[in-house]
Amino acid sequence: MDLIKQQFAPETTYLNTASMGLTPARTVSAVRRGAETMAAGLMTVPTLVGAEESARASFARLVGTETDRVALGSVVSPMVGAVAAGLPPGAEVLLAEREFTSLVQPFVVRDDLSLRFVPLDRIAEEVGPRTELVAVSAVQSVDGGVPDLPALRAAARTHGARTLLDITQAAGWFPIVADDWDYTVCGAYKWLLCPRGVSFLTVRPEAADRVVPVAAGWYAGAEDPWSNCYGPVTLASSARRFDVSTAWLPYLGAAASLRLVEEIGVDWIGAHDVALAARFRAGLRELGHEVPDAPSAIVSVPGLGRLEADLASAGIRASMRADGLRFAFHLYNTDEDVDRVLDVLSTATAAAR
Repeated sequence: MDLIKQQFAPETTYLNTASMGLTPARTVSAVRRGAETMAAGLMTVPTLVGAEESARASFARLVGTETDRVALGSVVSPMVGAVAAGLPPGAEVLLAEREFTSLVQPFVVRDDLSLRFVPLDRIAEEVGPRTELVAVSAVQSVDGGVPDLPALRAAARTHGARTLLDITQAAGWFPIVADDWDYTVCGAYKWLLCPRGVSFLTVRPEAADRVVPVAAGWYAGAEDPWSNCYGPVTLASSARRFDVSTAWLPYLGAAASLRLVEEIGVDWIGAHDVALAARFRAGLRELGHEVPDAPSAIVSVPGLGRLEADLASAGIRASMRADGLRFAFHLYNTDEDVDRVLDVLSTATAAAR
């Protein structure tokens, strides 16, 4: 696709989007222009607010919700903390084993909650009458695992449990409807290709009563925070009351990145990413590695974490997670990338024997 070629020109075989997405050329330009405008003393409030609202609206469209259900932030864990703060003492929170820490730690520090960790493939059946909240990633960071989300939704409805879905490793390629969940959180610097410093929280109106705006500042006031930013203010009636004051340069970039994802389309990106991952799994099996089939753009190869440095020396970027070597395939990757990493792995594993 010409649009992708225009926006990306990596100097490596980059298979590490699960750690950090590549920055599109248009985003680099937007951030550079913003910094230059600030340096010249020419930046205006409407420009900054326009970028924030463009990012909010793009994200809402990408995840199937309304704009007024989206809150803006910088990182995921404070947004999870706002949900954790609203739970009653003793509430049971159900989490997956080996879940990413940003989704776990805000509940751990409460001290007065009952946390239960279960295998990912059992999380739906482990929801019970005592479960107050289920918190899980739509796609697991450690290995790309995907829980049975329809079954989890059904179990939560049956038992009256609320749901928090971390879509950091999913939004941008995996089909997500945020309104199917009480809350979603997303760090946007991976698959959504934004600069780091951009995150989103979605809140269904029926579940907003249990979210505490613990980081409320002037951005959380009314619908236009610029109209009154001194002393106590009335919080916005929409999810904007969970906004935090944003990092302006990252949001100038985010508006550009999210428009690009919209232009290409999540359906196309998802099909492309998953097809590359399937090609890679097939090649791994030919090399003698056991990897399960999965509807995921992330592939983790157990026991190969030691080869991360070898691949980096060959110009291939991947990540060691647990003892596995994790590869992530996104819109800028190609069949040639897959074949190249398979060739290098073949040589590296043969030399290690």
